[in-house]
Amino acid sequence: MLNNKTNILIKTEKEISYMREAGNIIAEIMNKMERAIEPGITTIELDNISKKEIKKNKVKSAFLGLYDFPNTICVSINEEIVHGIPSSRKLKNGDIISIDAGVIVEGFNSDHAKTFPVGDCTQKEINLLSDTSESLELAINECVVGKFIGDIGNAVEKFIIPKGYGLVRNYTGHGIGRSLHEPPQVPNFGAPGSGPKLIPGMTLAIEPMVNLGGEGTKLCDDGWTVVTSDGAKSAHFENTVLITDSKPEVLTS
Repeated sequence: MLNNKTNILIKTEKEISYMREAGNIIAEIMNKMERAIEPGITTIELDNISKKEIKKNKVKSAFLGLYDFPNTICVSINEEIVHGIPSSRKLKNGDIISIDAGVIVEGFNSDHAKTFPVGDCTQKEINLLSDTSESLELAINECVVGKFIGDIGNAVEKFIIPKGYGLVRNYTGHGIGRSLHEPPQVPNFGAPGSGPKLIPGMTLAIEPMVNLGGEGTKLCDDGWTVVTSDGAKSAHFENTVLITDSKPEVLTS
């Protein structure tokens, strides 16, 4: 259903139930991949776990084939920010790895990302993961009726920037539903009170991307993988969130 004031798709109760199921399934798959992460595992092995679980749950991958993407998960290691392609690359002790994935239930999507330490990471890297995750929680707290898209991004920006991190600005969160990417864009920065107003039935994928160095990004030759311009490590966390009449509901919990 299209809201005439915002041009944003509002979900019905039935559609929300499909998205809730899709969110639960991808959260469980993410947990299984997390338990497999250790030095020596390859990123294609992680993708194979995802494929197996997607088949087991009798759902579809939200990523495989989307814009011709070749796998069911994006895996981004160290300086890679988003959209890394699974391969025979082995994880090493001290790496950090971001996994981004989603599934489709009855035509409705979920989208979920987390960044994990591999073996022994530095305290600086552990703090990066913790702070990026916390910025997502602060953004979700702003997802209440009467607030605006700008309030979500501002919550991330005002927490991350004073800590000296680089905040990725040219890749954003988004609306989600029957398509993985729907309006509106959900930047990780912005002015309070700006952008579309939040109303019940909106579903948003909120995803801070935070770098240990500057905010600059670069697209690799494979046409998919986005890396930091300065080679600094990057973290990425994402949840699919429903705006309700009361508090926000995280569908990918």
